[in-house]
Amino acid sequence: MSKSIQDTKDIFSTSRKNTNRFFNQVKKTTPKYHQSMVNLQQDYVDVWRSVINSTILLEQEYAKNVGYLTDIPESAIQTIHEMTEASILTYLQQNQFIFDTTKITKRTFDTFIQNTKSFSSLNKEIMEYLIEVFEQK
Repeated sequence: MSKSIQDTKDIFSTSRKNTNRFFNQVKKTTPKYHQSMVNLQQDYVDVWRSVINSTILLEQEYAKNVGYLTDIPESAIQTIHEMTEASILTYLQQNQFIFDTTKITKRTFDTFIQNTKSFSSLNKEIMEYLIEVFEQK
């Protein structure tokens, strides 16, 4: 245990110091946690890409060996392109929703912090007033 923590004797200083230590440690590990989640998501995407491409290659080989005709009409190609565009658009909209939600949540946290400070200040003033009232008697 560090010297400054041992020197503190009152409950409030001890609580404040240990709370700060805890949240400082959380802040230090957050980038590692974030990076591990990013890596996991990338691995997930890579795995699915590999599965889909392997499936396409397997089906292509089967069609070639059996002698299936693989040419498709232009309308089918257009439909596939449109489905891909719709999928990409949906993915981008989902990400925008997540980004917007994150911004709103951050603003909510900022507001909560300000409200907490105001509430604490108000409680302090009430406490001081009550102490004055009781001391006068």
